[in-house]
Amino acid sequence: MKAIVMTGIGGADVLALRDLPPPRIQSDHDVLVRLKAAGVNPVDTKLRGRGTYFPDHLPCVLGCDGAGVVEDVGPEVQRFRVGDAVYFCSGGIGDEQGCYAEMKVVDERHLAPKPRSLDFAEAAAAPLVLITAWESLHDRARLHADQTVLVHAGAGGVGHVAIQLARRAGARVCTTVSSADKADFVRALGAEEVIHYRDTDFADAALAWTDGVGVDIALDSVGGDTFQRSFCSLRHYGDLVTLLQPPADLDWKVARLRNLRVSLELMLTPMVEDLPEARRNQAEILRQCGHLFDEGVLRVRLAERLALDEVAEAHRRIERGGVTGKIVLMVE
Repeated sequence: MKAIVMTGIGGADVLALRDLPPPRIQSDHDVLVRLKAAGVNPVDTKLRGRGTYFPDHLPCVLGCDGAGVVEDVGPEVQRFRVGDAVYFCSGGIGDEQGCYAEMKVVDERHLAPKPRSLDFAEAAAAPLVLITAWESLHDRARLHADQTVLVHAGAGGVGHVAIQLARRAGARVCTTVSSADKADFVRALGAEEVIHYRDTDFADAALAWTDGVGVDIALDSVGGDTFQRSFCSLRHYGDLVTLLQPPADLDWKVARLRNLRVSLELMLTPMVEDLPEARRNQAEILRQCGHLFDEGVLRVRLAERLALDEVAEAHRRIERGGVTGKIVLMVE
């Protein structure tokens, strides 16, 4: 089969198109999926540039997000049949083959039916950002109706999904963007207040939007100084969820004074730490979100569809920044 192999740690040129033996069903609950599309995420570029979670396993195939058609099933598989369309987030962090390939074996408990309303490219763009946004808002911040939420980088992969999930829960949303086009995009998703962070202090804007109280929840997908400055945008006893590791030299004084609850979110943890129940819960999130897609409550934005052998360009575009939505590799 054709696959994109990460041959070493470095720039985008370490990604090479190779012929590999196709994966085979090894256990009773395995499902062999013929991939139609693979999502490209910022974490892929970081693993390529800094090293995977399992550095001894190089060379490897990256790509956590995939969508395709069931080609074969193990003897105990009950949830899926040959010909079923599925989507999932599995592998691609260094130990298990990822989705930059024509074929992928996935445990049936980690799969979800592809939403009928999405094509394969749209479905492949969704899993990692869906799970990340859902866990951040519902599991970490305990989101409920009538709350106010600040979503950083609202036009990005996680951000544009988080806006929709927060609105569906009955919350009011403000978000940060860098351009007028992105402002129009996030307003169409339901953002009530749009902050152009390049010429406006987002913390001051969030305070003004909430009449000086501060937002109930802030979701940080940027990190660094944005994380620390978010302390001032939150109400007392508010929730701050970050997808990045906080800086080592961080001044926590404001967070402590405001009695903030700070949560870390890494949706890859169940794969890295081998947590079976957590992985099943993530597949359940995908199943629930599948219904929301088909009901027209949720949508995913594709920035671009590229060919599998254009993966290096996909990585470069993500690293340059400014991508609205997700980039997807078309495997077939």
